[in-house]
Amino acid sequence: MLNAVIFDFDGIIVDSEPMHYRAFCKILEPLGMGFSWDDYCSIYIGYDDRDAFREAFKAQGEKICHQDLKQMIAEKAEVFQQLIANGELNPLPGAIELIESIPARLPVALCSGALRQDIDPIIGNLGIADAFNVIVTAEDTKKSKPDPAPYRLACQKLGLKDPSTAIAIEDTPLGIVSAKGAGLKVLAVTNSYDREYLLEADAVTDSLENVSRSSLEDMVI
Repeated sequence: MLNAVIFDFDGIIVDSEPMHYRAFCKILEPLGMGFSWDDYCSIYIGYDDRDAFREAFKAQGEKICHQDLKQMIAEKAEVFQQLIANGELNPLPGAIELIESIPARLPVALCSGALRQDIDPIIGNLGIADAFNVIVTAEDTKKSKPDPAPYRLACQKLGLKDPSTAIAIEDTPLGIVSAKGAGLKVLAVTNSYDREYLLEADAVTDSLENVSRSSLEDMVI
């Protein structure tokens, strides 16, 4: 029996990854630490801001102190908010419809490596802010995906005794590892990666337009 559905955010609900990439570039390029879109897709997608900045410094053989890291996260968040204000951020196909199709008796959560301040205005504008019983963001755990900590916390807050009765909906290999490590079933969507990179998930779909509440229930039978 399906007891909860937990959505990732970036790349599942909204097509926000290009905006995150632009915000990272705005902060890192003046320091000579910028990276290509291909590198972003192959390395950084799935990390929260904290670990993405650490990885960018590591790639240059450098370390970043806690205070500088905190400052960069704040500056990147400001750039991201400016990009939201300046452009239209659209939901990905089928995401809102699937969320709205889940009955009130079935808990729905959000488990994301994004900052809460990045998420709240977007889900508010999309009219789904009240759809989530639980929201776990980058600020809530010391470790980010691919560590299972974010999904374990989501399950704990949902009161789930058996995580295998919940489904995580993810778009990245790191997200899949995180959710599987916490004991959840995983539905992967090829919004950010080709199918061949997502085969560790329990099921893979090309779009949430192809997914219904009943097909999610079938995954835990």
